[in-house]
Amino acid sequence: MSRSHSRRQLASYRRRRRSPISVLIFLAALVMLAVVLFQVFRSRGEAESLPSPSVIPSPVPSTPAPSDVPSPVPLEEAPWYLMLANLDHPLPADWEIETVTISNGLEVDQRIISALDDMLDDCRAAGLSPLVCSAYRTVQRQAELFEEKIDVLMADGLSYDEAYAAAATVVAIPGTSEHNLGLAVDICALDYQILDDAQADTPEQQWLMEHCAEYGFILRYPKGKEDMTGIIWEPWHYRYVGVEAAQEISQSGLCLEEYLALHYSGV
Repeated sequence: MSRSHSRRQLASYRRRRRSPISVLIFLAALVMLAVVLFQVFRSRGEAESLPSPSVIPSPVPSTPAPSDVPSPVPLEEAPWYLMLANLDHPLPADWEIETVTISNGLEVDQRIISALDDMLDDCRAAGLSPLVCSAYRTVQRQAELFEEKIDVLMADGLSYDEAYAAAATVVAIPGTSEHNLGLAVDICALDYQILDDAQADTPEQQWLMEHCAEYGFILRYPKGKEDMTGIIWEPWHYRYVGVEAAQEISQSGLCLEEYLALHYSGV
């Protein structure tokens, strides 16, 4: 056998050996092509099954529901124990109350006497000696006190206008005082009856500041609220506002003006 014939036989053998492999590759390629085509047609089918954007109905705007927030109640409709008396809210000209005399001869609105007695009795039960040193005043009496304060300040060298403005931060202008309401009392310690900042350090005031809200009272003119109340800090002046309001005011750190502004209009 010649060498060239042997080479032709070897090449033919190699071609025969590669044939099954080529077939497998070809079949694999067909399978892959079929898979790709299947995925393409499947994707198109899913896309066609989706609704056309042009036929999707537009959402119908809903009618806004009426607000559930009630309209603020006018301050004039607040209950009697939330009556506000200050420069912006003077007492009505026909303001009248029924008073009752407390143990030391002073008077308060008869509607607060039970709460006041309970608070003072419990303070005394704690071994302390609270003393109500001022309570209800008529507008006439308030005017006398106001003029007396002006005279004192003028004696110190202030003009009448200066003395008037300074007096108004210490003694309320007649008709704007809470003492005219009959709902406020000044309470001091029996053994320290000076109404100054040191009053806050007495055991009586410490007890009252902590517990007064339990009886419906608040410290009416707290420290840091002078711009809102118009009155200097008075750690002896307590005002009846009812237990619910007193506890909210005490816990929130608000003054009465701020509390009323949250709940009423026209403050």
